Amino acid sequence: MFTGIIEEIGSIRQMHFGTASVQLVINAKKILTDVNIGDSIAVNGTCLTVTDCNAHFFSADVMPESVRKTSLSELKTGSPVNLERALQITSRLGGHIMSGHIDGTGKIIQKKSEDNAIIVTLSATPQLLRYIVKKGSVAIDGISLTVVDVDAHKFVVSLIPHTAAVSTIGQKKIGAIVNVETDIIGKYIEKLLSVDTDKTPAISALNTDFLQKNGFY
Repeated sequence: MFTGIIEEIGSIRQMHFGTASVQLVINAKKILTDVNIGDSIAVNGTCLTVTDCNAHFFSADVMPESVRKTSLSELKTGSPVNLERALQITSRLGGHIMSGHIDGTGKIIQKKSEDNAIIVTLSATPQLLRYIVKKGSVAIDGISLTVVDVDAHKFVVSLIPHTAAVSTIGQKKIGAIVNVETDIIGKYIEKLLSVDTDKTPAISALNTDFLQKNGFY
């Protein structure tokens, strides 16, 4: 699990391509102080397993499914990437709970300044937008952000100067493809509400009772 609070911007050192997969070798410093083989690191929000590491870089394999669903295939040697180690139980939860499992990608279609903030508008598919709600949480390239607004075609987030400075999103241009992870709570609620009442009436009644008691509808 991750929080969406970026610890460091690393850079792609090497990329080794398979038929439909890729191995990333990533330069880093801060996050490597206590990383071991087998640990999880979020790279632009994508949970990857460390397969090799030293004091200067680490390696991770990206399976074909992750290549298809994320923007990692857009990376090149030298590309900057957001890095975050897995959440420790003793850590403060400064962002929101994230799995590192990317739901899809979005595209930056507008960036503008408003006083000290950078307002970023992103287009996304209806399948993603159904889980994005105004004032809810969303992860963009692994960065925990609050949704300012959303409609049927796009959503808007606002960056403070610190977020723009310590992550890659401040450098992204119009047209850039980014990873999107929506809030997991909405997906669980949808699953509960979609139970077939004819096949599983007891389970459906239990789910409905639970949701009503807890104010979901």
